[in-house]
Amino acid sequence: MFGLASFIRRNYQASYPKEVPKHGTAIRFGLLGATDIAPLALITPAKTHPDVIIAAIAARDRKKAAAYAKKYKIPIVHPNYQALLDDPAIDAVYIALPNAYHLEWATKALEAGKHVLLEKPSVANAQEAATLFRNPLLSKPNSPVLLEAMHFRFHPAWQKLLSLIDQESIFEAHSTQHAPKGLVPLYGNVCKFKLAGGCLLWFGTFNVASLRQVFGAEPVECSDASCDRVPPGNDQEIDRAFSATWRFINGAVGSIEVDMMADGGYSWPLTSEIPTIALPKLTIKHRDVVVEGDLPSDQEHTVTKTVTMWAWSFPFFYHRIDVENKHVVRTRLDGKTVKEWSEIAYVKDYAGDSGVDSWTSYRFQLEEFVAKIRSKPGTGVWVEGEDSISQMKMIDTAYTKAGLPLRSSSAKV
Repeated sequence: MFGLASFIRRNYQASYPKEVPKHGTAIRFGLLGATDIAPLALITPAKTHPDVIIAAIAARDRKKAAAYAKKYKIPIVHPNYQALLDDPAIDAVYIALPNAYHLEWATKALEAGKHVLLEKPSVANAQEAATLFRNPLLSKPNSPVLLEAMHFRFHPAWQKLLSLIDQESIFEAHSTQHAPKGLVPLYGNVCKFKLAGGCLLWFGTFNVASLRQVFGAEPVECSDASCDRVPPGNDQEIDRAFSATWRFINGAVGSIEVDMMADGGYSWPLTSEIPTIALPKLTIKHRDVVVEGDLPSDQEHTVTKTVTMWAWSFPFFYHRIDVENKHVVRTRLDGKTVKEWSEIAYVKDYAGDSGVDSWTSYRFQLEEFVAKIRSKPGTGVWVEGEDSISQMKMIDTAYTKAGLPLRSSSAKV
């Protein structure tokens, strides 16, 4: 009962936080686009940050921008994106436009001297990522801050997971996510190739990032990849579901399974068309470790660690980390099992050392973004530019292996 009460309290406070007074020198954000994700990703988290003000918005449709501004109490509506970037009162921008426009407007924002919080995926492919994150403007003194908003990495639960694994001993990791059918409309931007859409790039980018973080390395190759395309009559270069496997050093294997229109998977009859409801799951298996102990000389004791994180991509809503150590005592000669048992621990972490348990991963991310702008020490969690480039390289290898064309920007800088 206490767990349920805590769950309700945390999520209520995350959704309806009490706004704090703002500093006179608070960072003034402008929003490029009247997007669905901005309230969760920035507008609501900003309410509890004394050094952040959502000051302006611009969208292609000015009437839509005005209605959005009224709803979220944003004081300034600019006639277009460039006008917002030209506003000297704006310090930073949040870009959550369709993927195909990220490179263009992130570059223009940097040229205007604005800090950029760039929604994932950063761009459409690895070449574009190199163009953006190796922009000479970023290497100059007092350069703007550019961050790909891979929000889950900033949550204490994710950092706790990383502390519970031994990267050098991992031999297999599997990362899954399923969005129920009906959540992503076939007519939406995510299902348009010209806007750099697709399940892997939009949805699976989190899964790819989770593998890179778990292994702490880049893959040697994409050994297998396949996809299910959107139904006939729609853009056939768009993947609705994607599976891929990469080979890492020391023979380790990482795989993903993602579906942005998932249905079925239930054990009951006549349920194949019902939208799938499933928590994101990340399973990390370690190699056997021999345990020294007081055993007969003809026996060997090994322990195998498996770490599973449930709801890893949105850990602020709910999560659980299962740490299982499976012990087996075998005879050395024929490998016959003499005895086996398991030890399981359940771990959660919503606040970390310096946060609040009702903070979302987006709020933790905002904390680090502001600290970087202010040149203040943060927690050390960050997504470097080279990291974002490597992320896109890994995604590109999967699209190529699956026989799909790489995504690209429809607008040129």
